[in-house]
Amino acid sequence: MSADQPEFLRATRESYDAIAAEYTDRSADELAGLPLERALLAASAELARAAAPADATPPPVADLGSGPGHVTARLHDLGLPVFGVDLSPRMVALARRAHPRLRFHVGTMTSLDLPDATLGGIVALYSVIHVPDGHLAALFAEFHRVLLPGAPVLLAFQSGDEDERAHVAERFGHAVSLDCHWRTPETVTGHLRKGGLDVTARMLRAPGPGETRPRALLLARRPPAGPDDGDGTRTDSG
Repeated sequence: MSADQPEFLRATRESYDAIAAEYTDRSADELAGLPLERALLAASAELARAAAPADATPPPVADLGSGPGHVTARLHDLGLPVFGVDLSPRMVALARRAHPRLRFHVGTMTSLDLPDATLGGIVALYSVIHVPDGHLAALFAEFHRVLLPGAPVLLAFQSGDEDERAHVAERFGHAVSLDCHWRTPETVTGHLRKGGLDVTARMLRAPGPGETRPRALLLARRPPAGPDDGDGTRTDSG
């Protein structure tokens, strides 16, 4: 990681490297107990297929903050060309071991090593919580840059009645340094719009077993190219 990257990226990478094995053991099967997340993954897959050019090879979908790779694998099972990106090299190594036929790369969602308008969708489940408020609009502008017009974004994050920030110094018996930002759906919607993305659906669910905070799920998209479609959708110059 280059010296000019923000400190929060270094801290997040080192923290998840430290807890990668334990995190993987506890998280690899978590989708089995998350029916709403599974349903929205299926919906985002359908939206990605609908937005793909009809006369071209289907563009890939990126799972950002892919961790142990279980979400990437789920998207693959839904029939999408997909790859995972994670800040932690140890997480990427464990994901490659668990899912050897899928692609995983070390990288940061804040600066994706991808050409403009090449992704058919983005999924980021519970991975934007470590990005500080001042970087969110730029993060979503980066999503806008790499997405094809009309391509969807699925976000999930821990939420609450108001925006909060917590610092975590220990997890699974390891010293870590993680800042966690608990944001309302309205706050994240505002940052998505600043980044040029349209929010198409919002959901807030109660905490499930073993969870302490409500979970927000947002579907967004890069606006489609072309004239206004009559319902207020923005045009996009590509």
